[in-house]
Amino acid sequence: MPTDQITIRGAREHNLKNVTLSIPRDKLVVFTGLSGSGKSSLAFDTIYAEGQRRYVESLSAYARQFLGQMEKPDVDVIEGLSPAISIDQKGTSKNPRSTVGTVTEVYDYLRLLYARVGLPHCPVCGREVRRQTVEQMADHVEKLPKGARVMVLGPVVKGRKGEYRSLIEDVRKSGFVRVRVDGSLYELGEKIPLDKNKKHDIQVVVDRIVVGPDQRTRLVDSIETAARLGGGSVIIVPAQGEEIQMSQDYMCPYDGTSVPEPEPRNFSFNSPHGACPVCTGIGSQLVVDGDLVVPDPSLSLREGAVAAWSRSQFFYPELLETVSKYFGIDMDKPWSKLSKQHQNVLLNGTGDKKIRFGYRNQYGHERWYEAPFEGVVANLQRRYEETQSDFLKAELERYMSDKPCPACKGRRLKPESLGVTVADSNIAEVCALSVSAAISFFDRLTLTEREQLIARGILKEIRERLQFMIDVGLEYLTVDRAANTLSGGESQRIRLATQIGSKLMGVLYILDEPSIGLHQRDNRRLINTLIRLRDLGNTLIVVEHDEETIRSADYMVDIGPAAGEHGGEIIAAGPVEEVLKDPNSITAAYLRGDREIPMPSERRKGNGKKLVIRGA
Repeated sequence: MPTDQITIRGAREHNLKNVTLSIPRDKLVVFTGLSGSGKSSLAFDTIYAEGQRRYVESLSAYARQFLGQMEKPDVDVIEGLSPAISIDQKGTSKNPRSTVGTVTEVYDYLRLLYARVGLPHCPVCGREVRRQTVEQMADHVEKLPKGARVMVLGPVVKGRKGEYRSLIEDVRKSGFVRVRVDGSLYELGEKIPLDKNKKHDIQVVVDRIVVGPDQRTRLVDSIETAARLGGGSVIIVPAQGEEIQMSQDYMCPYDGTSVPEPEPRNFSFNSPHGACPVCTGIGSQLVVDGDLVVPDPSLSLREGAVAAWSRSQFFYPELLETVSKYFGIDMDKPWSKLSKQHQNVLLNGTGDKKIRFGYRNQYGHERWYEAPFEGVVANLQRRYEETQSDFLKAELERYMSDKPCPACKGRRLKPESLGVTVADSNIAEVCALSVSAAISFFDRLTLTEREQLIARGILKEIRERLQFMIDVGLEYLTVDRAANTLSGGESQRIRLATQIGSKLMGVLYILDEPSIGLHQRDNRRLINTLIRLRDLGNTLIVVEHDEETIRSADYMVDIGPAAGEHGGEIIAAGPVEEVLKDPNSITAAYLRGDREIPMPSERRKGNGKKLVIRGA
């Protein structure tokens, strides 16, 4: 058996007519022919299906029990088959957590970059947060002018209410003489004014030192004591100039907010360590949409303008009638003609204002009660969150739409994670860039020598993957674009770029019209990408109609002669130049220019009628 060929004998899947074919390995092979002629039946349902079946059979019995039995395609034998990967247009991700960045692994490397060279910032005040050793703090103080007088303070209370008498007494017993309370110095023996209802800042004065080379040991000891008192925080107060706030931990020395040490998991919106706690990393929330609640503004309340409540015969119509009567709302006036104030009351409720409601119980007795009117929107949202019924949830979702999360503004991450920056941009801001803008950002990125040493390999992987996406014509996509919003062609080219990034060798790739939806100017870049994948040592079978792709192939298989039961035969197979000479190939006749589809001299005129789409 030749090792440089894939041989198929007796393929009868779908409309294939006992096809026997040999195609070269490690080449770019195109399958051409009319739609329905059997190209996909041979490429996907025969060659790929057999490759997958063999892979599954190579697994352990334990693994196979989870994958199920795969049927053998209707073919006598296939020889020389490599592990097969299918990249079609049907496999778009439905997972709302998948993005362009996660699918292509760009986001994985971004998380690593921000964990290794990112600068944490306080999510409250926005100041940079650095972790320093005692020695580094002492070095910082010694940069002050020689002879400068400084106080070393240990913060024990940061912006909290209370009188703290026992705390101050403990400080005094520890041998300290002075404290600073709300910016003013006090001897511990005197009365210190502390209002238990006001927030206070209290710092212990550990030492007062004159900066000089002979004071190093004393300075280090004092800073160490202050850090122990302040839970890692130290304040240096020079006689002239601004205070210096320092910390041994990733904690803001100004407001005491702790920031976790940057790790890759802190930037993952699929991990509780990084995901926004409100939307759990989705970036959006399903909320009731007023436009969907009232889909037809031309209807009145009595005619069922509030669609979500229009199906009920008793409770909700009576509720609307009571509210309308209280506020003087005309229930027979179209919704669009009601004032904004009246629309707002009906949709969003009365707040704390109570209204007297009446209803008849099951025995026909009238009952009355006073309560605020919660509004249609809040009512539907509450029922959706409280119900356990899948049927009711599906019913209420008709009136809901995805809105950006109010906490993270659609950025998916915790404030602490969004506070870490590289070149003054957080990870969400970089992901909001288009692929072409993102690669420009990293080309302009300026890092210190140490940071460059750490990030060199990471940046190389990021740039390569972004460039792969540009090569397949996807430079306009943003890195944070949700994968479930991509078209079939975009999704296919995303996975193609991912495969190039994986740098696998000896694989059989089967692609379904990768050029579809691609502008002609980007077609050459796509073809170059396919050639690069081939040059890595892979075999590519591409089902294609595009002329430029066909002419760029190493080998061509024309299937036909027609579609359905009139197809399923190999009309011609061989190098492209040889197939183009074949008189039996319809595809070759068009490529040679012997046949063509003429442009119509005039277009049909419409009949004047319109097709109107509303609320799509």
